[in-house]
Amino acid sequence: MSKAVPFDQYLGTLARLTPHVDPTVSTPEAEDIRDAAVALTHLPENFDVEDLAAWIKENPRWVPVLGLTAGLSQEKLKNSLVDSFETAGWVTLARTRSQDLAYWFDVSFDLMRMLRVQLHRQYEFGDVLVARAGTRVTATRAGASGRKVEDEIESIATDLGLPYKTRTKFTGRNGRVAPCDLVVPNSDAAEIVVAAKGFDSTGSKLTDAVREIEEMADVRLPRQFVIAVIDGIGWKSRQADLRKIHELWVSQQIDGMYTLASLGQFRHDLEEAATLRKLI
Repeated sequence: MSKAVPFDQYLGTLARLTPHVDPTVSTPEAEDIRDAAVALTHLPENFDVEDLAAWIKENPRWVPVLGLTAGLSQEKLKNSLVDSFETAGWVTLARTRSQDLAYWFDVSFDLMRMLRVQLHRQYEFGDVLVARAGTRVTATRAGASGRKVEDEIESIATDLGLPYKTRTKFTGRNGRVAPCDLVVPNSDAAEIVVAAKGFDSTGSKLTDAVREIEEMADVRLPRQFVIAVIDGIGWKSRQADLRKIHELWVSQQIDGMYTLASLGQFRHDLEEAATLRKLI
């Protein structure tokens, strides 16, 4: 198994798992947002990034409206800002780094084009219905982020020819059970168990993920390998939770901790563990 790397080094390998959502699925009705939308219509006819930077500096509290224009909920905007600027404070960024913020919006989310398309578009009833379906669309994408990590580890297990079960539980010390996202070869005769936790958003589900991995570490038998694959920029806003998992790795209560960027090492370590247990 690979040795634990420093927490900051691991943190730097976390990456976004989900694409941003189509802007037409999110049109909140708040009066403040409407005021911001009106203010955006006052941009010059052929506005450029410099004009947008000036607008941001003049209206720092309305930065989330630019996020909505690009299909970002406030939570996803915060997580993306933390990922790129190491702060979620858009008001301070707008006042001190308005040009950087404008360029970031444009490069990361194609904001200039989206603004030009949407500012003068005529919306129909179908567009209203699509907007009202926004939370359902967002939830679908959020679920896909976790499945992306699960799918990647399952693909590696399949490629190695390992017998496995997914989204199940495994039996450990004194007949106790704990949840896992992949077990080799099966729940009752677990030799290798893997947790796959990918989140671009934040919330109680990250705390739940930590609790599950702590439970896996507590239940494990000495002969059982416990591995965690964790990714997504949501963890950058919940670093205290991520540190708890990292400490399990440092203290050797779990055997490995990976991101999608280090799946090559995950594959090597999984194959090594399987070979030791004569599963390959």
